[in-house]
Amino acid sequence: MKEVFGMWKYTKMVVLVALSAAIYAALLIPFKALVLIPGITEIRPASAFPVVLGLLFGPAGAWGSAIGNLIGDLFGTMTVGSVFGFIGNFFAAYVPYKLWSKLGLIDDKDEDPLLLNNTKKMINYVVIAILSSMSCALIIAWGLEILKLAPFAALATIISLNNSVPSVVLGIPLLLILYPRIKKWDLLWTDIVEEEYLEKKSSVARVGAVVMVVGIVGGLAAGLTAALDLSGQAVFAGGFTQGQMGNAGVALFAGIGVALTVIGGYIQK
Repeated sequence: MKEVFGMWKYTKMVVLVALSAAIYAALLIPFKALVLIPGITEIRPASAFPVVLGLLFGPAGAWGSAIGNLIGDLFGTMTVGSVFGFIGNFFAAYVPYKLWSKLGLIDDKDEDPLLLNNTKKMINYVVIAILSSMSCALIIAWGLEILKLAPFAALATIISLNNSVPSVVLGIPLLLILYPRIKKWDLLWTDIVEEEYLEKKSSVARVGAVVMVVGIVGGLAAGLTAALDLSGQAVFAGGFTQGQMGNAGVALFAGIGVALTVIGGYIQK
């Protein structure tokens, strides 16, 4: 995880943060009128970008996605919950580059691991995009449940779906178009930072990846189960008309998932 903070000493990476934030915010703002949950979220085709930005620009894409989402929140959805929106969108880009080569579908000898030129890479991308969306949903829904701003079950399911669809449908062509150009321009984050900030393939890194996946999937599943059973909530839009918010069990189970997601990233170095 040291690359998350170490990247700030590289001018190119700082520029990529600003570029990522500007692109993401510019694509979020026009859709602010297409509200799904007043003051919370809207239809977001721009959700395709955090996955792609994270894969191409690494930690710069993660910071850019977080900052870009915060800028977007200034246009109608800024609340104290925006803190969790910042963190959630950071992880939406962080998770993809941390897990990309650790699902067993990418050949270690592949010189173009981000070039989606075979079925395994396509499947890898889809799985990564869904995990990215789930991590964002877990963190934001957990935070807003604690703040009693939105019910966990409704928000987690809406964000998961709202992010997954554009991430898969739009993200694949975006990566196919952008990757060859970004590589040609020497703007891939792995070509910018020093080797000390790049992960070494090891059993420890694989354990970290497993912990991260368990945190994301397990945390979301446990949080939803607790929200449905303990708080009487419902999924999607129905969750805003029934049940209660602020249940300690929901906060605990989803919070464990959030903690494991962070720890998994840290273990991967």
